[in-house]
Amino acid sequence: MTLSGAARLLTVCLLTLLVSSSAAAQAPRVNPDAATIADFMKRVNEYVALHKKLRQTLPKLHDKATPQQMDVHERALGKLVQENRATAKPQDIFTLPMQNLTRRLLRAVFRGPGGAQLKKEVLEEYTEPVVVKVNGRYPDAVPLSTVPPQVLKGLPDLPEELQYRFVGDRLILLDPRAHIIVDYMEHVLP
Repeated sequence: MTLSGAARLLTVCLLTLLVSSSAAAQAPRVNPDAATIADFMKRVNEYVALHKKLRQTLPKLHDKATPQQMDVHERALGKLVQENRATAKPQDIFTLPMQNLTRRLLRAVFRGPGGAQLKKEVLEEYTEPVVVKVNGRYPDAVPLSTVPPQVLKGLPDLPEELQYRFVGDRLILLDPRAHIIVDYMEHVLP
């Protein structure tokens, strides 16, 4: 190979390297938190679609339904959800990456200003042990915890078919119309 041939080869190699590094620099970078939240919301929306489909199979509740009629409707929807999610298990919606992100977001809330008081408020509502099971009915005898607005502000917004609730230091996704625990994660309070 002549010197000019070697120079041309070196020039081609340098241009190839320059073009490929420029293309890599222009490739969009994905925020891992955004990707985790997008996956979480995809799973949430899949559940909501199932919830809506199942709810449409039930007779509609009247505006003046009695508490007994509402309970019957709730239990019927809960049974349909349980049957259609018979293989549901922890981490179906709260995947491990979402659990890690949620813990990080909540750690900032509970370790920030007023965090100790927030944690105290969450835990004082937890008065008795509760068995938490994916696809299980939330116990009727256990009051639903309130979730402080500061906590909700740190978490992805949910559609009306789902709610965040605390059961001790566990965070659950609750379907309030079916009274079903859709998913949960342990040890969310720092």
